[in-house]
Amino acid sequence: MNDLIQNILVFTTLGIALLFLIRKFIWKPKTTTSKNTCGDTDCGCH
Repeated sequence: MNDLIQNILVFTTLGIALLFLIRKFIWKPKTTTSKNTCGDTDCGCH
């Protein structure tokens, strides 16, 4: 029974680690820069 729990924990940890690495290095979300949201003029929106 302990081997089953240990295997479940190991594979769950491995899956979470792989998801983290994929999201961090492979999947690049579109980022918006908050510095250029007003354009060239300072509209006072921040």
